[in-house]
Amino acid sequence: MSGAGSVAAVDLGATSGRVILGRVDQRAGTLELDQVARFANEPVRLASGLHWDLTGLYGALSRGLAETFRRDAAVASIGVDSWAVDYALLRGGRVLGEPFHYRDERNAAAVESVHEVVPFGELYRRNGLQFLPFNTVYQLAAELNAPAGYLDLADSLLLVPDLIGFQLTGASVAEYTNASTTGLVGVESREWDDELIERLGYPASVFAPLVSPGDSLGGLRAGAAAELGAPKHVEVVAVGSHDTASAVVAVPMRAESAAYISCGTWGLVGVELERPVLTDAAREANFTNEGGVDGRVRLLHNVMGLWLLSESVRWWERDGDPIDLSSLLAAAASVTSPVTVFDANDPRFMAPGDLPGRIAEWCAEHGVTAPATRAEFARSIIESLAEAFAGAVRTASILSGVDVETIHVVGGGALNELLCQRTADRSGIPVLAGPVEATAIGNVLVQARAQGFASGDLESLRALVAAAFTPRRFQPGAR
Repeated sequence: MSGAGSVAAVDLGATSGRVILGRVDQRAGTLELDQVARFANEPVRLASGLHWDLTGLYGALSRGLAETFRRDAAVASIGVDSWAVDYALLRGGRVLGEPFHYRDERNAAAVESVHEVVPFGELYRRNGLQFLPFNTVYQLAAELNAPAGYLDLADSLLLVPDLIGFQLTGASVAEYTNASTTGLVGVESREWDDELIERLGYPASVFAPLVSPGDSLGGLRAGAAAELGAPKHVEVVAVGSHDTASAVVAVPMRAESAAYISCGTWGLVGVELERPVLTDAAREANFTNEGGVDGRVRLLHNVMGLWLLSESVRWWERDGDPIDLSSLLAAAASVTSPVTVFDANDPRFMAPGDLPGRIAEWCAEHGVTAPATRAEFARSIIESLAEAFAGAVRTASILSGVDVETIHVVGGGALNELLCQRTADRSGIPVLAGPVEATAIGNVLVQARAQGFASGDLESLRALVAAAFTPRRFQPGAR
């Protein structure tokens, strides 16, 4: 270990992106973050469907990185994480159109065409993933079946963080933790499943070589270095490029008896294991086995998450009347009458639009009372998420054999006191909330270890997190 140093973390979420300057000194036990830039990440609806504005996003993160190097010229490396499953197709190094958004409607019809070739039971045995209609394995079927799809033209496919790494270095690779979410990586082999790819008719040649968190992609391209004002020798390091993989690195777990909830747009609820769980019970519970840093397995369930609240607020604000979220949550906490608990994972809540109307529709179909005010809608959403989180923790415990004694909530949801308290109440298990910036912290720590600013296993890295950030504790039944 060579001592203290600094790295730059690019953390791209489904609604916003950030560039974080991280400073690590394991010998002194210090871990510091400085948010250099924050920018919106909003989808764009084109004639062809819902897309990501990756060109605009790259411009925003480049400006953030340039400011990072102005603040600290000694930054040793850059790491990039993002949401999962979405990808760009390239030919000759040029991107063939803006990538589709995972919430685009094209995926629904593609599911059946995949399952006709490979039934879901077999898919689960091969890839260990819960059924989500937007997994890359289904998106590629939609691409293949489209009249004007680009898959036949492409010579490479890069997931979002790998695409950013390619633009910075020219290296075309696929980082393992994110690749594991595609449905095309063997859960046991941890390699591309060539047989599955061939059976589905996808061109095997487009899939880049797999790399692991901590591997170097090399130095910056001359043009990228000039744009960022950075030395060419600055490395881009593969991190847990699926944002949840990075977030779990920063969960300050001290024993196997803990569960985690990485809560933002999505709520990822699970436990960390050494081996996947591929039982019929796990498949029927729709639990996923995703790749983690250092070969760990993230046995988890995707819950719709704070998307339900943020998209409801966006719908209410469409007439130009802004809503203060803290005031809305305070009003929700003051609701004393019972509110309906709905199924937070109902597929109708996936697409953008009138989520309050869809919640009312769900209530009407199930013969229960719909919320009447915005405060009641917010409270109903919080209660429904807390129940879904508590249920997922119970199921994760049963499937894995982990006797969960503590639930760690990290990410933006750690700031939502009502959600944390109600999750503790409904699960009967204490909740430790924080750190909020877990994804960026995990990104920073994997880079720091690669650069020699830290060493040891995940437990050693988590000890740094525990020393630097004090979580807030929520006891079941506390008021």
